[in-house]
Amino acid sequence: MAGSSFGTILKVTTWGESHGPAIGAVVDGCPAGIPLEEADFESYMNRRRPNGGPFSTKRTESDRVEILSGVFEGLTTGTPISLLIRNSDHHSGDYDNLKSLFRPGHADFGFTAKYGIRDHRGGGRSSGRETAARVAAGAIAAKALRLLGVTFETRVISIGGIPFEESEKIASFIEECRARGDSAGSEVECIARGVPSGIGDPVFDKLDSRIAQGIFSIGAVKALEIGDGIRASSSFGSENNDAFYMEDGSVRKLTNHAGGILGGISDGSDIRLHVFFKPTPSISLPQQTVSLEGSDVPLTIRGRHDPVIGPRAAVVVEAMTALVLFDSMLLNMTARFSRIQDFYRP
Repeated sequence: MAGSSFGTILKVTTWGESHGPAIGAVVDGCPAGIPLEEADFESYMNRRRPNGGPFSTKRTESDRVEILSGVFEGLTTGTPISLLIRNSDHHSGDYDNLKSLFRPGHADFGFTAKYGIRDHRGGGRSSGRETAARVAAGAIAAKALRLLGVTFETRVISIGGIPFEESEKIASFIEECRARGDSAGSEVECIARGVPSGIGDPVFDKLDSRIAQGIFSIGAVKALEIGDGIRASSSFGSENNDAFYMEDGSVRKLTNHAGGILGGISDGSDIRLHVFFKPTPSISLPQQTVSLEGSDVPLTIRGRHDPVIGPRAAVVVEAMTALVLFDSMLLNMTARFSRIQDFYRP
């Protein structure tokens, strides 16, 4: 299978299936000397891990990350970092009735059309479970970025179009969805602060296009806005342009309609993303589908599924953004020959 690796200098490869013995990631190209231990992954993994609450599946995994290579005496060594996350709470029998059926809204049909075979247990490689490996890899990038002064603020904006701050209304809405066997869409905001200006490239490898590739590789993402996003299409240039001014010898912007990226290159202001997730496709309402044999059949999905994706996927958005930003900053080290001279000149 191609397409399981992401990045240029910092290259991440994820592996494993939802109901296999484990999933994991190999992070290659990470610079030596970054302090790293298994405890560094806990806060990130806990944000993605199902907690049995109203927004998550009842599947319970510890999601403990084991470092198998690439770290010695608490520091990265510059060699590939292999990360292991064991699967322990998978109920494969819940999916026996799906072996020869294509679930609406899922990758089943496309996967079978491409490979002629698929792991039907929880979606196999196409499962949202794969994102745990991304989060583990992203935690490494996020730690490196913190040491470089880059931080993140990520939150759920809305569920089913209801502002997330309206907690009682949200809780009632989710309970209604669960009661009728349905699900809801959601919106997530991710802000990266402290990204220096000059990161990214002006043509095919624009910073925004690389971020878009990373974000759209997350299952269930259907739209991404950077800065004002869609609103920019209905504004005037006089409204959308961000005026520059000087402050303490540095170039600043009065506004940030561009979302921190101009011409594919970071401008030093906050990078603002809004990510939109479709409703969870696994619903228990009766649906219509077809079988491998080509018959029209009714379908009822069993198993344990999130009623909404955003609350657990927010950290996945942050992880993918961190991977793109750290990789882009490493790439930027070769942008000017003068900097190479400064480093290597005797």
